[in-house]
Amino acid sequence: MLQPDWPTPPGVFSLMTTREGGVSRQPWASFNLGDHVGDDPAHVAENRARLRQQLPAEPVWLRQIHGATVVETGSGLLDADAAFTRQAGSVCTVLTADCLPVLFCDRAGSVVAAAHAGWRGLAGGVLEATVAAMQVPPSEILVWMGAAIGPGAFEVGDEVRQAFVTPHPEAVVAFVPHPAVQPGKWLADIYQLARIRLNRAGVHALYGGGRCTFNEADRFFSYRRDGVTGRMASLIWLG
Repeated sequence: MLQPDWPTPPGVFSLMTTREGGVSRQPWASFNLGDHVGDDPAHVAENRARLRQQLPAEPVWLRQIHGATVVETGSGLLDADAAFTRQAGSVCTVLTADCLPVLFCDRAGSVVAAAHAGWRGLAGGVLEATVAAMQVPPSEILVWMGAAIGPGAFEVGDEVRQAFVTPHPEAVVAFVPHPAVQPGKWLADIYQLARIRLNRAGVHALYGGGRCTFNEADRFFSYRRDGVTGRMASLIWLG
């Protein structure tokens, strides 16, 4: 497990799982929490049961769609890429394996949220939508960015670069030409892209970032690296 390093107020709890500590076999070894990636359902169930022992309730497992929809836990709506809650004991949860997991809380400890930010969701405004759903001043929001694919490994094409740079020209700094392939390929810094968008939304208390799921094969699942692989969970709740 990763224990997020950020100054959350009393009563706010968070964690991110790694690939270690479960029962799944290759290529999902070992702590795969995704039930949609071809793993043995019994192994996924055991892994989720082990995670549940560290939580106040069963996590709210979203059906992530690489969009910008945000739902409130307890609403019964699950087709979304972010969830928020003001209810103690309700666990906001996202699954990732290269995409950026982002956890949110306010300084008062009254509301928390979790967002799954792949490049499509990030460009589509999932982080801004999460900030808006929390209904607190953006200056009161704290954010932690979990492990995602790093800037030395996240290869994208011109269409991805334009999706960010066209609406926000300052995002050009998050892309560098790929040194080893043909023109039109770029290396993107998903952490920097998230910071730019959160800053524009008025959120400046940002923590985490800097890990690379692609390169840290012993600790993290990576879809880009392995294709068939497991999923980590990033979770946040109010005590």
